[in-house]
Amino acid sequence: MIPALSKQPPAAGDPAASLALPWVVRLRYGMAAGEVAVVLGLYYGLRLDFPLKWALMPLAVSLASNVLLGRLRSLPARFTQDTLGSVFCLDTVCLTAILAFTGGATNPFSLLYLVQITLSAVVLRRLWTWILGALSTAGFGLLFFVRLSGVEFAPHHFDQGLSPHLIGMWIAFVAAAGLITFFTGKISDALRKREQDVLVLQEHVAKNERLASLVTLAAGAAHELSTPLGTIAIVAKELEHYASNVARDDAVVGDSRLIRSEVDRCRRILERMSVQSAEPMGEAPSRIRLRELLAQVSQQLPEARRAFLGIELAAGESEVILPVRATIQSLVALVQNAFDASARNGAVVIAARQSECSLVIAVRDQGHGMPPNVLRRIAEPFFTTKEPGQGMGLGTFLVRTFAEGLGGRVVFDSVLGKGTTATLELPLNAPGEAHVSV
Repeated sequence: MIPALSKQPPAAGDPAASLALPWVVRLRYGMAAGEVAVVLGLYYGLRLDFPLKWALMPLAVSLASNVLLGRLRSLPARFTQDTLGSVFCLDTVCLTAILAFTGGATNPFSLLYLVQITLSAVVLRRLWTWILGALSTAGFGLLFFVRLSGVEFAPHHFDQGLSPHLIGMWIAFVAAAGLITFFTGKISDALRKREQDVLVLQEHVAKNERLASLVTLAAGAAHELSTPLGTIAIVAKELEHYASNVARDDAVVGDSRLIRSEVDRCRRILERMSVQSAEPMGEAPSRIRLRELLAQVSQQLPEARRAFLGIELAAGESEVILPVRATIQSLVALVQNAFDASARNGAVVIAARQSECSLVIAVRDQGHGMPPNVLRRIAEPFFTTKEPGQGMGLGTFLVRTFAEGLGGRVVFDSVLGKGTTATLELPLNAPGEAHVSV
């Protein structure tokens, strides 16, 4: 985002003027410096006789107004159109006064009238462009009758070679073309960047809408399924008790225990889909040692998989301040995906280190890897390569949402035949976000 616009968005239909205001301030300083150089060059270089102090007076007015304009940049964007329009009109009047003292209509730098008209066409409403066009036409026409000095640029002829008038016309053309190209180029770049920012913002809004839908779905599912799952668990427990103490049927005991185990699994799935999992930013950050954080991730895994999980820590025992539960859930999701992608008894490594501005935790597996078309979609909601019933495709989506909510990111790097690395990066220095203390 552009910093000046994030706090004060422009009025609807007026992004160009708001973006142009900082560049107008810089451009007017540049134009004033150029005009001073031209006036001094005419007076001292070409030895033209005109009242130098009076010729520099409009430039002083222009500089003073530019200082004031720089202070007005903090005003709401709805004032930008009128502010810029008034500034361009003032510049046109000042240019007319300068030309009146330095040759009038014969001064080749009268071409600079076109600069204000062109810039107004880029950043202002059509009305302001017409006003500036009329004002420039009237000002240039007035110079035909009013000349406040005896200076006059003689018309050039081809047999005279490069006359001062011809050289002045070329310099004026270069100056006008350069100013117009520079300014319009900057505004075009700013508008393109703004358009990209808007597209990114729209993408974030779409993600949040999808996440809100998932939260609603999960909340409804948890509410609707909690009662029947509880009933199934109670009945399975009674069946196990009956089979153990009355029927003495070991097969029924095993089946009832399997039912209870699957019910517990369903409950854990609903918990991972719950609002607490989908909105980890609501959790208050707390302090925890990095080694303890990774140990709790290991404890969340089935006992059969813990033996194949390797933990790598950079030198030094550090503490992190972050949403602990949400971070653990995110890492568990990445580790479980890594085990699912690995061969039976395949090792998975979780490595943590601290860079200058972030906490980096990488989860590496030695599976088959992912092709590029799968890698591009890996964090999309409900996208999964697992067999039906093995996953819903929400784990990596929730991890990405958690990371981006803290100002971080999750990156996946995969090579076919060698495995995949999922890297979770969380910022250290942003206020209210994760950070490290030793």
